Amino acid sequence: MTKAELLNDLSEKNNGILKVADAVQLGISKTYFLEYIEKNNYEKISHGIYLSPDAWEDGMYLLQLRVPKIIFSHDTALYLLGLIDREPLVYDATVCRGYNTSKLKKAGVKAHSVSKEHYKIGITGLKTPMGNTVNAYNAERTICDILKLHSMVETQDRQTAIKEYVRRKDRDIPLLTEYAKIFRVDKTLQKYLEVLL
Repeated sequence: MTKAELLNDLSEKNNGILKVADAVQLGISKTYFLEYIEKNNYEKISHGIYLSPDAWEDGMYLLQLRVPKIIFSHDTALYLLGLIDREPLVYDATVCRGYNTSKLKKAGVKAHSVSKEHYKIGITGLKTPMGNTVNAYNAERTICDILKLHSMVETQDRQTAIKEYVRRKDRDIPLLTEYAKIFRVDKTLQKYLEVLL
């Protein structure tokens, strides 16, 4: 297989996205990679990340590539989980407390900061509407996040999400209850569950 064929194949597998690091791993020099990018009119998305002119732009996936430490959360996670229908106008993402969120704010992202011990709870991989996998919180963690007093999730979305969650076959009420205690929303959750279960 030629270098060009390797890059074509890699681009196809990654839905039109090429990264310098992936090319180097395949034994392709940065010089050749950049020539290929220029010749094929790839658009620079971020440092070392390029998008094919034929590809549909997957905003969530590209944001995850640019800022790997984000975890999609709140409204965005609800949407990815299928707990609300409406795609959020602005992405919600959570980072570890102390992380500089200026890059996220510049990209129009609603950034949420949490402590190190809470940051990793409930991380899972979810598919974007374009079929790429991104880091997001699972349903149980997201329900807890939206039950917090300072959550900016609309009341209607919160109610819809909890109703949809309770209807799911893959719901995990014991895990939800465990997370609710950790995030101190167990009393609020109990009120919802008493009505819905």
